[in-house]
Amino acid sequence: MGEENELSYFKNGLAIGAGLGIVSGVLSTLWFQRNRTLDADFVLENIKDAFLKEGPIEGSWIEFEKKPLRKFAIHSKTYNGGISRIEDGSLVQYAFVADAQTGTVIDVTRL
Repeated sequence: MGEENELSYFKNGLAIGAGLGIVSGVLSTLWFQRNRTLDADFVLENIKDAFLKEGPIEGSWIEFEKKPLRKFAIHSKTYNGGISRIEDGSLVQYAFVADAQTGTVIDVTRL
């Protein structure tokens, strides 16, 4: 009877340990997915591709430091950058703000 009792404790401990491992794995995956950000170079390449559809660009830049942005009740981390191109024979510059988690362009301003 002693061996059955020890085996029962082992099975219960194994089940609890496996359950805790699965729960912690799911929670850490969800946390990571919510807090991950895209690489600044990747965001810049996507924005350059969008600008290239309208014509050639002369140059581009992006800040690698993420900056907090609050617009009304929305809080996000953003990248700031810029694109320059020739329009009507003169150099025109655009500044953009892109969401660091999704890469979505939040704002574009012609300078």
